[in-house]
Amino acid sequence: MTALAAGAVVDAAALRLEHEPLPGDEIIIGTPTTATHALATIGEVEVGIWEMTPGTASDIEVDEVFVVLAGRARIEFIDPALPAIEVMPGSVVRLAEGQRTAWTVTETLRKVYIA
Repeated sequence: MTALAAGAVVDAAALRLEHEPLPGDEIIIGTPTTATHALATIGEVEVGIWEMTPGTASDIEVDEVFVVLAGRARIEFIDPALPAIEVMPGSVVRLAEGQRTAWTVTETLRKVYIA
């Protein structure tokens, strides 16, 4: 699927995604995979779908707001140190560029991101 045209509709929860293994240096526990599908670019902002299967992986974040569509995860903030958060369907989260995180996904997590 390509980017959305003006007026187009997509079912974000049912969109088929192609998963790939994470780089070994990002995996902390398990064998999680991820998939990303960019839906649109508005100015310099990208909107898309991201999904991760169960496991724990590290990441360095970009400026982003996301809404969880499905699944559950715990996000630990390593740098800067902030309290960990639990996310589930309906959670809206703001991440800042450069934050180091560890994501522990317990149920395949799918989100719509704006970055």
